[in-house]
Amino acid sequence: MIALVFPGQGSQYIGMAKEFFDKFDSIKNLFNRSEEITNLSLKKFCFEGPVEELTQTLNLQVCLTITNIACYEVLNSELQKRNINVSFVAGHSLGEYSALYAAQVLSLEDTLIAVKERGKLMDEEGKKSASAMYAIIGFPLNELKNLVNEASDTVVISNYNSPKQFVISGKIPAIDEIARKVKERGARAIKLKVSAGFHSPLMSEAEVKFGKILETFLWNDPKIPFVSNVTGKEENSGNTIKELMKKQITSSVRWIDCVEYMYNKGVKIFVEVGPKRVLSGLISQILEGKDFKCYNVENFETLENFLKGI
Repeated sequence: MIALVFPGQGSQYIGMAKEFFDKFDSIKNLFNRSEEITNLSLKKFCFEGPVEELTQTLNLQVCLTITNIACYEVLNSELQKRNINVSFVAGHSLGEYSALYAAQVLSLEDTLIAVKERGKLMDEEGKKSASAMYAIIGFPLNELKNLVNEASDTVVISNYNSPKQFVISGKIPAIDEIARKVKERGARAIKLKVSAGFHSPLMSEAEVKFGKILETFLWNDPKIPFVSNVTGKEENSGNTIKELMKKQITSSVRWIDCVEYMYNKGVKIFVEVGPKRVLSGLISQILEGKDFKCYNVENFETLENFLKGI
């Protein structure tokens, strides 16, 4: 069984999806249509940068999503030629919107409008509160939970990325204090380059506003089972998924649960669809010692590696 997984923020680079754009008219049309929908210079941001413009939250969420979708369209064409079925789709945080597109829950237009508005709202919230996010690497979860509990309600564990990597999100200075304690105990705490404490209650105002936008879309039942970050399991109702995506902006990303769920359902091949191999690394940590394979598809070389491997 094969699962397709879609990366989120942090995987971007200048030139992503350029090979597919240059080769396929369908991908050129996809970018052109996406620029019309979003009124953003996506080709310039993705292919030329500069990196400062690409990484602005307002631009980045759309750019990463259209890159993921471009990679998916090329991969899906090859899978269809070979009559290969996909058993599950999942995405990491922002990557969930690419997964929803692949599962035909949302149209291209609704997907891109959603991520554009999501980026805008998250950017606005980031300017309101002094908050931050840290990746915590090589630190036991139970000890991290104790530190978070001691910090009252101003800090939460926002991402359960792998047994070796968690992310905390919350207000300054409480979150800086936790990072200091983690470092004192010999682990790593890396401050993320984000504008606010996402996937936490600090995003509650954005959740309300975003929920109203999501209500305007048509939510189909998924054609491929979709595994949710919020519940860590398969969700097969468009209406249920809509409600979960409203909560996603304030909820923890349960990536460990998502990967274990798919593996336990029989997935032995994970394909990361989009730039870099961030999720492949996390999956390898989650399923360490188990029988599985990870591939990624972001250009012709990686596509060929995957097609040779299956």
